[in-house]
Amino acid sequence: MNLTTRLLQALKARGATEIFGIPGDFALPLFREIERSALLPLVTLSHEPGVGFAADAAARARGGLGVAAVTYGAGAFNLVNTVAGAYAERVPLVVLSGAPAAHEAASGLLLHHQVKTLDSQWRLYEELTVDRARLDDADRAPERIARVLDAALARSRPVYLEIPRDMPGRPCAAVPQTPPFVPDAQRLAACADELLSRLRAAQRPVLMVGVEIRRYGLEARVAELARRLGIPVVTSFMGRGLLAHADAPLVGTYLGLAGDPVVSELVERADGLLLLGVIVSDTNFGVSARRIDLRGAIQVYDDNVVMGHHVYHELPIASLVEALLERVPALAPSTAAYTPAPASVAPPPADDEPVTPGDISAAVNALLHEHGPMPLASDMGDCLFTAMDIGHAELVAPGYYATMGYGVPAGLGVQVATGQRPIILVGDGAFQMTGWELGNARRCGCDPIVLVFNNASWEMLRTFEPGAHFNDLDRWDFAAMAAGMGGDGHAVNTRAELVAALALAHATRGRFQLLDIRLTPGVLSPTLARFVKAVKRLSMPE
Repeated sequence: MNLTTRLLQALKARGATEIFGIPGDFALPLFREIERSALLPLVTLSHEPGVGFAADAAARARGGLGVAAVTYGAGAFNLVNTVAGAYAERVPLVVLSGAPAAHEAASGLLLHHQVKTLDSQWRLYEELTVDRARLDDADRAPERIARVLDAALARSRPVYLEIPRDMPGRPCAAVPQTPPFVPDAQRLAACADELLSRLRAAQRPVLMVGVEIRRYGLEARVAELARRLGIPVVTSFMGRGLLAHADAPLVGTYLGLAGDPVVSELVERADGLLLLGVIVSDTNFGVSARRIDLRGAIQVYDDNVVMGHHVYHELPIASLVEALLERVPALAPSTAAYTPAPASVAPPPADDEPVTPGDISAAVNALLHEHGPMPLASDMGDCLFTAMDIGHAELVAPGYYATMGYGVPAGLGVQVATGQRPIILVGDGAFQMTGWELGNARRCGCDPIVLVFNNASWEMLRTFEPGAHFNDLDRWDFAAMAAGMGGDGHAVNTRAELVAALALAHATRGRFQLLDIRLTPGVLSPTLARFVKAVKRLSMPE
């Protein structure tokens, strides 16, 4: 077998189910072998950022590796922002890049797509990945592939494989499986015992779950742990959608001053706050009503456990969860202090009033209540804060890195990887960046429902600079553009039109459905309005 086939076998064995890519001359031999082998489907999109976002979302939604394949230079540099986001948000994204062959590199000529040196791309990706390898030696390729791919899974971050264009067809041996890391048993036992001792001593313990729970496939085990511990469970802002379908004492999402005040009180008054897989970032904790003293919290993140001045290194979160389950009785009584009120499932009134973001969340809640769960893919902006007002559905979004342009290609990635039809929430500014990837939906077998928040503005940015004109956008007619891309467009101005268009979109399969929702500039979702008020209050104290 050749090098490409061995690489594809290794990717498939580690959870990859497809490759998203855009071909280019240095990558043509690689793409040819991928297509010939038929081991993993090759899904081509229109622009490298969309490729990266789709592969990122595929990994988030189904677990395992996401794979993005591009050409050298012009392709790989276009992918940089998406890989940076995957690194920040702990996504095991594999970048496959074509590269010049050995004889081309030795020619003495400047090669097209080259920047400063032939290694400029390699050095850039050193900053964005946890491991990388150049597959320029068929004898050493199996070990390099195994090391890099297993590093992506073990550390849940991006990796980079560079494949010179004279290598994809070379004979190659099978890729080995790296033995799993086994933590020190005594250190693991001591950590689990101390952690439980601290929780039992707490009067107001709370468990907050974050992105690592999904990245390492631990939702079912963490739900069981939560039931046994019998303490309130919340998700972080970035962890919204975790445990969505699990039987766990989940009380909501912590959003500080922007969220449910009862949930905020639980977290901020906790004397035993267990942060399980939570990124300690401004998006998760920046609008807290009172500063959380993390020195008193228990932080489990990035293979480290921190409890006050005690730090346990090299303890994978999966190993710790299993050690805790071994120590906690299966029938612990529930002590949850708060039962959240059920989300409203009443649609907005079907009248001629203008649509607001609150109407959008109400309409989606009613739709999901009537027809069952659907995954959400959201871009950055008020669309993401509107998603926080939708019932606890599965969600992929760039909550921490906060890049625009994620939503549409992410929705395609979710449907390709899982087969589930998503609802995509995206602002008009972000749609102008990557919304055109919808033109590939029919070819990819996707038919998402796309809700465009069309307020002719970068509205979230305007909330912080209300007098500036650089946040103005033209009012584009997105509904009219849908047919040219192979979908159906629906112009929505009133609440009655929103309810009718969403029902029609859900009933129509086989073509993407785009609701061009014309919002009044300056009208925000309730959650974003609270968030903006909190940020201004905390940044400009009286």
